[in-house]
Amino acid sequence: MRALVLNCTLKASPEPSNTERLAGIVIQALRERKVEVTALRLVDLNIPPGVTTDTGDGDDWPQVHEQLLNSQILVVATPTWVGHPSSIAQRMLERMDAMLGETDAESRPVAYNRVAGVVVTGNEDGAHHVISEITGGLMDIGYTIPGQAWTYWNRGPGPGPSYSETEEGHEWSAKTGRAMAANLHTVARALATTPMGPPPA
Repeated sequence: MRALVLNCTLKASPEPSNTERLAGIVIQALRERKVEVTALRLVDLNIPPGVTTDTGDGDDWPQVHEQLLNSQILVVATPTWVGHPSSIAQRMLERMDAMLGETDAESRPVAYNRVAGVVVTGNEDGAHHVISEITGGLMDIGYTIPGQAWTYWNRGPGPGPSYSETEEGHEWSAKTGRAMAANLHTVARALATTPMGPPPA
């Protein structure tokens, strides 16, 4: 089984990413379940705006799309900015919109029988809103969202340190991240055993 983690931080490599650090707990828990995990930091790629799988020369999205189709589990990791997902996360969803028109050999939307979850960090509140926006978009595209397929960390009201600058709240976020990995893996296995068919005509 394969998982793809798309880190939607605004920080280009090699700058440390708080979002990447929390996503690492989910990655470790998935690997403990023998899941092969690939992680991409989307800001390091050239992903132009658009709603097609390939916008032409220099577009790196087709390689991301290929990995989406090769993965049974998707984890979207994003910081919170002014109460919303990052602009990179929004662009990811816009490019994934093309998957709505793609079907597999059995006439199912290509996102069917794949599961997805969300990791959110930020020193401001709004994590539940970010989770809702991301999972809502992914469900539209065809992904299955298991119960409690998310984890997050935030500082709470007012300014304060980022995830990597404090240990406050880490234990809860890590525990929730391990539960997220377990639920994603369980539902992915169930769909592999009993897959959804194509939508009724």
